[in-house]
Amino acid sequence: MNGERKFTTWEDAVVWLRNQPDQRQLVLDAFYDDPLAGAAERYFQSSEWQAVASLLAGRSGTALDVGAGRGIASYALARTGFAVTALEPDPSAIVGAAAIRDLAGQTHLPIRVVEEFSERLPFADAAFDLVFARAVLHHTRDLEGACREMFRVLRPGGMLIAAREHVISKETDLPQFLAQHPLHHLYGGEHAFLLDRYTGALTAAGFSAIDTLAPLQSPINLFPYTLETLKSAIVTRLTQKVPVAPLWRTAFASRLVFGSLLSMAERFDNRPGRLYSFVCHKA
Repeated sequence: MNGERKFTTWEDAVVWLRNQPDQRQLVLDAFYDDPLAGAAERYFQSSEWQAVASLLAGRSGTALDVGAGRGIASYALARTGFAVTALEPDPSAIVGAAAIRDLAGQTHLPIRVVEEFSERLPFADAAFDLVFARAVLHHTRDLEGACREMFRVLRPGGMLIAAREHVISKETDLPQFLAQHPLHHLYGGEHAFLLDRYTGALTAAGFSAIDTLAPLQSPINLFPYTLETLKSAIVTRLTQKVPVAPLWRTAFASRLVFGSLLSMAERFDNRPGRLYSFVCHKA
């Protein structure tokens, strides 16, 4: 892939990416493939969404999907029983608002689309029971302002799930993260913040409780890996270095043992751009 290639719109970047045979898996992992209804259903069935759905157990009502993109999360929220408003500023018929409208029409799901940015939500106070933001906060031009707006439009007792946010350990890690990001060179727009910057912005916005899901802690952050495919990848890598595959497989056979090893690994995980998720509650 040409590291110097830049596009003027995200739609152009995605169209180009979809035409690269060697990037097929990346396209699938990012749910950029067509038909869109098929990609959305695959997301709904994914380990990532199943983990999100477990957080939503017992909740219903109205949901705001911020930075909805193609609408895969809007689709999943609607399939789960929410009346969904999809907020997406890009009008694109491939990666934006027009694509979501088409998806809603095809699937007959309760999804309405509003073309606006997350820093200025065109909704009344306490309008939603749930705000869902997948890979949104690290794109915001005003992180603190976006968090305040998401808090404002939530009803008391409501929940914000900010999923798959890139984190760096120090500001000097940002260039390394951007250089290794598989999509940033196509259009730009990627970013990452210190963990304290996210939690500080959410706390300052008014959230009374913030549960932080670490990179190796939740399937939300692991996707496109699952615990099983991650285990297999680790065994393969270790075997390449120390050829005792049966020993590694035996050691990792227990989910409890493997989970404990992941918890230990968290302490040493300083990868620039690693993914965190935040589950925030409004009192």
